[in-house]
Amino acid sequence: MKAQILKSFGGPESFELSDVAKPVPHAGQVLVRVHATSINPLDYQVRRGDYPDYVPLPAITGHDVSGVVEEVGSGVTAFAPGDEVWYTPQIFDGPGSYAEYHVASESIIGIKPPSLSHLEAASLTLVGGTAWEALVVRAALRVGESILIHGGAGGVGHVAIQLAKAIGAKVFTTARDTQFEFARSMGADVIIDYEKEDYVDVIMRETGGHGVDVIFDTIGGDTLTRSPNALAQLGRVVSIVDIAKPQNVIEAWGKNASFHFVFTRQNRGKLDELSALIERGQLRPHVGAVYSLADIPLAHARLETRNNGLLGKIAITIEP
Repeated sequence: MKAQILKSFGGPESFELSDVAKPVPHAGQVLVRVHATSINPLDYQVRRGDYPDYVPLPAITGHDVSGVVEEVGSGVTAFAPGDEVWYTPQIFDGPGSYAEYHVASESIIGIKPPSLSHLEAASLTLVGGTAWEALVVRAALRVGESILIHGGAGGVGHVAIQLAKAIGAKVFTTARDTQFEFARSMGADVIIDYEKEDYVDVIMRETGGHGVDVIFDTIGGDTLTRSPNALAQLGRVVSIVDIAKPQNVIEAWGKNASFHFVFTRQNRGKLDELSALIERGQLRPHVGAVYSLADIPLAHARLETRNNGLLGKIAITIEP
């Protein structure tokens, strides 16, 4: 089968399109013919060498799969050849999705929502699971609460906006002025131009000094230091970003705030919950660009480029 092999840590040129052996499913595993995958910040972080102790080289990376079951191992009862499925491969635990075939445990695989194409489904598995873990499991966002989502036009951000609205929260988000229309179409109630406005000032003005109940950080920087200034008493801050340097969270102390750091876990339950929202018309991923398996290096380069014009996700089509 064809696969993009990460030969060394570094830039997008570190990938090499190669022929490798097709994997074989063992007991409890499913062999999937991959129809689509996608690109996430985690993908380029792995490629450039942020997690060298967890990724032995050479490696097949990639963290989203949408495809069709080709073969099942012994003991598999939930799936049969021909089933359309979607899932996130176990992170840092075996080959990823930049290949024509992938093997995974049946426990992390879900039936693909019928209303989504493979490109759309592959654009949602990791970011959808991450948003669910952050907002539902960790922040426990509730009806009538308010949330600030940093980076609402991005891959995780645009899904988080829709999820928060489905829960029944009021959504504030940060974006560039060129992203306003997109963020609004996702359901954002108040959009803050982070290049021209201070989000703390806007939040406190719009909430009458109360602050928001939850802040979801998808961008990093100094957000852990500054976000508590816009937080309500007993508020929750959830971050999916590596903590590269110490930050001062003294303002959170006075708010009795709680912090949650999320590294998403793989299971079928989250996928089934997301499927229910999709079929009710409350959630849909946005595919902003499509590349081929051979052009994954170009897709990586674009996602890493600031002001790249992207809205939502980059999807990768893997032709049968």
